[in-house]
Amino acid sequence: MAVKIQPLGDRVLVKPIEAEEVTKGGIVLPATAKEKPQEGEVLAVGPGKRNDKGEPVAMDISVGDVVVYTKYGGTDIKVDDQELMILSENSILAKKV
Repeated sequence: MAVKIQPLGDRVLVKPIEAEEVTKGGIVLPATAKEKPQEGEVLAVGPGKRNDKGEPVAMDISVGDVVVYTKYGGTDIKVDDQELMILSENSILAKKV
């Protein structure tokens, strides 16, 4: 996917990964019962924030990483009929390895 948005500062553009609709026991969950996703794939990364001296601080996240983020962190946006999120690097809790 070609990204048409470039995050600024220490922000990251993430495509949420939807949770499975069927439980391990085989129960199908309706859309209203599903929780908001907390995992996503990083599509774009900002240049990073700056320290007190004005020098850029490198980001720990890169494009293609799958990350776990806070439940209600970030801002939901829609780009080309795709639901995406813009998160601050502070809202990202971990990346999958």
